[in-house]
Amino acid sequence: MPSDIPGIHHVTAIGSDPARNLAFYTETLGLRLVKRSVNQDDVSVYHLFYGDHGGSPGTSMTFFPYQNARPGQVGQGQVSTTQFLIPDSAVDYWVDRLAAEGVDADDPHERFGDTVVPFRDPDGLPLELVARADAPAGDPPAGPVPADHAIRGFFGVDLALASTEWYESMLADMGYEATAQAGDRQRFEADGDLGYAVDLLEDPQAQRGAPGAGTVHHVAFQVTEEEQEAWRQVLTDHGLRPTEIIDRKWFKSVYARTPGGVLFEFATKSPGYTVDEDLDSLGDRLVLPEWLEDRRDEIQAGLPALPSR
Repeated sequence: MPSDIPGIHHVTAIGSDPARNLAFYTETLGLRLVKRSVNQDDVSVYHLFYGDHGGSPGTSMTFFPYQNARPGQVGQGQVSTTQFLIPDSAVDYWVDRLAAEGVDADDPHERFGDTVVPFRDPDGLPLELVARADAPAGDPPAGPVPADHAIRGFFGVDLALASTEWYESMLADMGYEATAQAGDRQRFEADGDLGYAVDLLEDPQAQRGAPGAGTVHHVAFQVTEEEQEAWRQVLTDHGLRPTEIIDRKWFKSVYARTPGGVLFEFATKSPGYTVDEDLDSLGDRLVLPEWLEDRRDEIQAGLPALPSR
């Protein structure tokens, strides 16, 4: 078996208005735009990457914001909630901040001993802040949120499923251990500092999810380039048909649709977002992989304007 996976690499979701998406994640949540590119499978759509100062694995929330996209339906067969990690001292700050910004949020509650603040982004994407005393200091970006209160990266994801049996076996082979259970929620944790939690929510009667704005497209887990082929074999051994290794410029990826419908990606930690931009200028301009560079004028002409920094 390859080495245990430390946690999530990134989560990619579908949005609608790209300017509104950019404003919410950078101005309201205080994340940094670390890459401004396009969906490599549909270059008419931006691919916007947010994260900590350097876009470290475990901090990167990314979006395909389709203009005028129809709302999706969050439900079975999807990542149903994406969770960010904050220090436990930051709960009151975030409750006040979300209220002041007019964000659709619920009252904090406890889950497995942690304080959880549920809220939705402008497209209705379910998000949570999970407060932990052991949240790492991280590398918060300069911006509207003070570093002491800043989002550190991911805490984890919820997977809404008709059956959890396959996922329990797969997560075990990925190095996750079962750590808690309450009702239909099972928690599995990896050994990393960020994005280490996966909660399985089993409800055979739940409504099936439908893709669209406000839903997650896929969740990606961190692997090394040296072991990526071995992870393809693990996925095959679990009855899946993974893709070949795909070069995404900033990481290499393998995708597989799981039996419950959730799309898994296994993405490499390197080379990272600074492979084609200096750290200080991440996200300042439209960046294309070299195989799309000769189409730059055409691609830029088809994209809506976004604020520059």
